[in-house]
Amino acid sequence: MPLLLDPKNDFVFKRLFAASPELLADLINAVRSDEPPVEVTEVLNPRIDPEELTGKFIVLDVLACDAAGRFYNIEMQVRRHAGWNARSTYYLARTLTNQLKNGDDYTALKPVIGIHLLDFDLFDVPEQAFWCFELRDRLRPQVALEGQLQLNVIELLKADRLLPQPGALSAWIAWFEHWQEENTMSTITHPAVRQAMEELRHLSEDDEARRLAFVRERALRDEVSLMNTAREEGREEGLHEGLQRGMQASLLRLLERKFGPLSDDVRTRVTQAGPDHLMAWTDRLLLADSLADVFGNMHP
Repeated sequence: MPLLLDPKNDFVFKRLFAASPELLADLINAVRSDEPPVEVTEVLNPRIDPEELTGKFIVLDVLACDAAGRFYNIEMQVRRHAGWNARSTYYLARTLTNQLKNGDDYTALKPVIGIHLLDFDLFDVPEQAFWCFELRDRLRPQVALEGQLQLNVIELLKADRLLPQPGALSAWIAWFEHWQEENTMSTITHPAVRQAMEELRHLSEDDEARRLAFVRERALRDEVSLMNTAREEGREEGLHEGLQRGMQASLLRLLERKFGPLSDDVRTRVTQAGPDHLMAWTDRLLLADSLADVFGNMHP
């Protein structure tokens, strides 16, 4: 039997949950266990276009609605990026505003609820892994606007360490983090998770699904490499600029100590100069009797 695909791969995640609204509803109800259970009536974006698998900074989300018309945006994310907060808020708000056509009444708007499963720590709060964000008053958080927007965040790595009481959510978290461990999986009795495990086995036996999951995983790795490379180049550029500024400041200080207050023209020449000129001028300064001896005919 082939190795099981990773349900945290967002292609695999979307294939599983977009094809099984009953599993999606169970996951939603597990996350929002303090709300009445819902039934998913439709997955609005079941299709996965080929370009989405290789597109950079694309998240394969699942958009669904329930019998009351509420919208749910469910995402699995395995990598953290600087714009995560802004992106998540933007897509929820866009789902809300896209409901209205010209002339529609605002009262026709249906709530939009996000459920984002993160395989990384978003907040530096070790004792909390479950978050629910809504529009609330800062001084009286018990006073909230009508729940048109809600974002539920679960940090899976922390949640696995802080497993809640046995139940549906605990079972889902264990599955996402330990799907490949037979001993752990054998202890889970929650029916929906057991069904998800069976669906994962079937999907893992599909050669085309395995190929597409690999394509997606490779694209995500390339994206991480791209971000790391950009970060390292930025760091190197920052070090280079810092060194150059340090050389400029040192030369100005030495010039001022030897020749007194400097003109704006001299300061401009130094602050616009590159490392080669700065080193040459610093060397000349040791034996120079005047600014002309330092700069000579060299221009930055």
